Amino acid sequence: MADSRTPLVFLVGAGPGHPGLLTLRAVECLNEADLVLYDRLVPARFLDFAPASAQRTCVTELADRHVERCSLVHDTMIAAAREGKRVVRLKGGDPFVFGRGGEEADALRQAGIPYEVVPGVTSGLAAAACAGIPLTHRDHASAVALVTGHENPAKPESAIDWAVLARFPGTLVVYMGIAHLAQIIQTLLEHGKPADTPAAVVQWATTGDQRTVEAPLCDLAGAVQRAGLAAPAIVLMGPVVGLRPRLAWFEHRPLFGRRVLLTRPRHQADDLARRLEQLGAVTFNLPVVDIRAPVDWAPVDRGLANLGRYGWLVFTSANGVHALIRRLRQTGRDLRALGSVRLAAIGPATADALRSYHLEPDIIPAEYRSEALAAALRERACGQRVLLARADRGRDVLREELAAVAEVDQVAVYSQVDVVGPDPHLLDCLRRGEIDYVTLTSSNIARAFVRALDAPCRARIETGKVQLVSISPVTSAAVRELGLPVAADAAEYTAAGVAEALIALAHAG
Repeated sequence: MADSRTPLVFLVGAGPGHPGLLTLRAVECLNEADLVLYDRLVPARFLDFAPASAQRTCVTELADRHVERCSLVHDTMIAAAREGKRVVRLKGGDPFVFGRGGEEADALRQAGIPYEVVPGVTSGLAAAACAGIPLTHRDHASAVALVTGHENPAKPESAIDWAVLARFPGTLVVYMGIAHLAQIIQTLLEHGKPADTPAAVVQWATTGDQRTVEAPLCDLAGAVQRAGLAAPAIVLMGPVVGLRPRLAWFEHRPLFGRRVLLTRPRHQADDLARRLEQLGAVTFNLPVVDIRAPVDWAPVDRGLANLGRYGWLVFTSANGVHALIRRLRQTGRDLRALGSVRLAAIGPATADALRSYHLEPDIIPAEYRSEALAAALRERACGQRVLLARADRGRDVLREELAAVAEVDQVAVYSQVDVVGPDPHLLDCLRRGEIDYVTLTSSNIARAFVRALDAPCRARIETGKVQLVSISPVTSAAVRELGLPVAADAAEYTAAGVAEALIALAHAG
């Protein structure tokens, strides 16, 4: 039983939407969650930080309307905590800034449930920063006012003194103000706010979908309507908005707004997703293959039992490294079992996987493909015995070429299987042309992806409306064998190389 002082519920700020703006403490809480109760706008990727066993519930599943939902959210948190579960209430932005976090904390207090509040980056601050608008500036603003626009400013019982705000000498930041934007502006103008006050609206701040509209305050509502901006959005008013033309940076990133579909297994997609999001892209993950244990461990176990007989242990993927080390531990051994065996890695990602276990590879070929690894090993492994740890399917080039000079034992340390029924929503996005690029990072993934396509999806790719970007010429060849064009190959066969290929393709377009 948990100590009565130990928090059982964590009111966690998820930030404005960009994964990089989720705090370390938020990730720590998610890592230990039994139940994640999250807001509708919280990105799905954030939920991956929770254990696979954790229950994930969106608050909209409790009730459609806010007025009905609040008490159900309180009841759900309290009931789960009383069962001894660790509850993460994951809220957009900061829990205590227009997020009803105070009400939820008070409900927990009254129920005697210990809790912790984890601050998040509030969307008003984030929207300004990513729009290139400093909320304070020595020459323009020494104060900031955060205001909710969720209520109608024209109503007589308004809790906000708009007359005072019209005279406020700093920057106004209005949350949830799009629905009443025209009324808010009209009220401020009637109370004397200058019509030419620089103003802006930032939609989907911090994401690759971010859009910003600027206009003098008197013209802002019309400009927003013409641009088709809608919630979620932040309204910014004040002289500092005039600095945006000089300071805007977010929308100028090389992949800003490009929509990229990743097809790697979910646990491997994060590195590439982070790279692309830092470059401004909107990423989606459609895993088309899954990594599982091999059907039969016996060949692997025999290899591990006889490691002392091998001169080389060769890995062709990071998955292979992790799978073999896990099996080593599962069979009661540790890294000492590797003894003096030398290690070869096909590329930097595989080498990094070895280094995560404090193992330094003896060979990494200059070109990250099987032919180059075989060439690097032919002389150094000549006449020796080689254990090749790999997937249960894929090219057999490495074993065939090494077999000419060495005794090679090949074992499948993991299995690759096609995902049954990939996400229909993302396939529908592909059909509708809402995806710009698809990344393919192995021949097996490419084949599985093509197998998942129906005729409308194929047509989008065949006509170039959706472009395929491949990690290597080998992967590209597999795609072309299946009758689809490849728009670009990575010059370096890594996630960084794929990102560079996407940048070149985007600029060429």
